[in-house]
Amino acid sequence: MSAVHHIPSSEAILACEGLSKHFGGIRAFTDVAFQARRGEVTAVIGDNGAGKSTLIRCLVGVHVPDGGEIFFDGKPKPFGNPDEARKAGIETVHQNLALIDELTVAQNLFLNREIVRRIGPFALLDRKAMKTQARAMLSRLSINMPSVNQRVRRLSGGQRQAISICRAAGSGAKLVVMDEPTAALGVQETANVEALIRRLREQGVSVILVSHNFDQVRRLSDQIWVMRAGKMVATVRASETSGNELVALVTGAA
Repeated sequence: MSAVHHIPSSEAILACEGLSKHFGGIRAFTDVAFQARRGEVTAVIGDNGAGKSTLIRCLVGVHVPDGGEIFFDGKPKPFGNPDEARKAGIETVHQNLALIDELTVAQNLFLNREIVRRIGPFALLDRKAMKTQARAMLSRLSINMPSVNQRVRRLSGGQRQAISICRAAGSGAKLVVMDEPTAALGVQETANVEALIRRLREQGVSVILVSHNFDQVRRLSDQIWVMRAGKMVATVRASETSGNELVALVTGAA
């Protein structure tokens, strides 16, 4: 077991020091230090109510923390909203999958970032360019999809998750944050999404993974951070820990 320690800032893509968040009289987490290394998969684990999802939401601008500092790419960088985080290079794949069922795969990949071509004073959607780029984005991550013209409502849960991850990575993100990306998926679709996360890392994209699945975080992660009752209590290299140790850290038996 390792106590929480500090990584040199040059190695950290995203970090925080002394971060705290309360909702009224309820403490979500207090005095949290956390760092995600550049080019690695960093996992955050803990029981329900440990504060991990709220921590992630503070780091990417969904919530404003009550105290502490956030650093991105080596510079102090508190994000006032998710758009600021997105513009800086952080994309988040949420549990509720922000996809539009009635739009096609290509349309979802370019949602709110549509390609337009100008004809005089008019701006027209360049559907051909979006379809071509959508195929290239899917191919780059080896994602098998029936067609970029397929409506999202006809896709499986795993295919929908793949579209969400592809959309995040396709924007040129430096860091992709995933909150329980395989929670509702079967065994084969979980394996497909895990392969996708490995490909992101191979392409130099940093990943933060929030998960309840200890076997999964040991398979995918380089570094694992453990939260318990609103505190960051430990961090370990995935290659140097076991499922039993992680259970003990999460429950407080270690």
